[in-house]
Amino acid sequence: MTKRIALLTSGGDAPGMNAAIRAVVLTAQHYHMQVLGFHHGYNGLLNNEFTQLSLSDINGIIHRGGTILKSARCKDMRSDLGLKQAANVLFKNKIDALIVIGGDGSFNGLIALKQFWSGQMIGIPGTIDNDIDGTDNTIGFATAVNTAIDAIDKIRDTADAFDRVFLVELMGRKSGHITFNVGISCAAEQVLSFENFQINDEKQVLNKIAAQIKAAQQERHKSYLIVIAENLWPNGSQALADGLSQLTGIDCPLCTLGYIQRGGSPVAKDRLLATRMGVASIQAIVDDKTDMMIGEQNNTMSLVALTQAIKHEKRVSQALVDAQENILALN
Repeated sequence: MTKRIALLTSGGDAPGMNAAIRAVVLTAQHYHMQVLGFHHGYNGLLNNEFTQLSLSDINGIIHRGGTILKSARCKDMRSDLGLKQAANVLFKNKIDALIVIGGDGSFNGLIALKQFWSGQMIGIPGTIDNDIDGTDNTIGFATAVNTAIDAIDKIRDTADAFDRVFLVELMGRKSGHITFNVGISCAAEQVLSFENFQINDEKQVLNKIAAQIKAAQQERHKSYLIVIAENLWPNGSQALADGLSQLTGIDCPLCTLGYIQRGGSPVAKDRLLATRMGVASIQAIVDDKTDMMIGEQNNTMSLVALTQAIKHEKRVSQALVDAQENILALN
């Protein structure tokens, strides 16, 4: 009997999600499986809003950012009523397996749904934050880093032209993967993130940062870039910029890159990763695996328990953290 696969993208969008959708559909066709693409994340599942995906639907999408299935967050998946409704839709459509492309919130939805539905469940990690355990990289991370680098290189041009100090806020939620990779790649004078920075006394910290800025401008060059992880500074990154200005007299405009990091055409690394993960997700279903996430470990596809993937134990490489203080740590 032909298996029927439900597929959806959930949570924040990430460049490469479309490449993963394409790979799932192509691989499913090879195994004579049907793929039903549910729209707007779990909301589409609850509302039975889907399209049976064909080759014409996935032609020409590998280079596109966003997701053709749309995405959303779904608070109803946090209640038993919503979970039962999702399970009923899966039963109604005779779904054998559910594949979800998303982050830890999306995977928590899969785990919770297990109470009411016994079909196969596979997660594909799609998030620019790269904060999922059990995989070296998540879909969208490489593109987000490249996008931020491109933007900050332009900010540096202006900083150099006017001998200015700039503060640039990067996404990552509670993870510094983007911040450290971008900060070091852009030769930022300071990288402020959860892994290397604690704020016990704001005034003391502001004075320390100011002293470092002034010393660097005297010893090397006048421009100075600080990259900071979102959600790090109390009351937001603008409070840091305002504090430097009010307490020390240093004018430090804030540039928040924001959602541009989540958009754009995926780079080759994300297209390849998404394609490999999409293929591996269908192979896992063929092999009767369930409650697993597709991970990349040492450039090899692997299966990781969903419960393990959401533990938030993954850390930024200590070599990157150390390299911000001494570049020789990258050796």
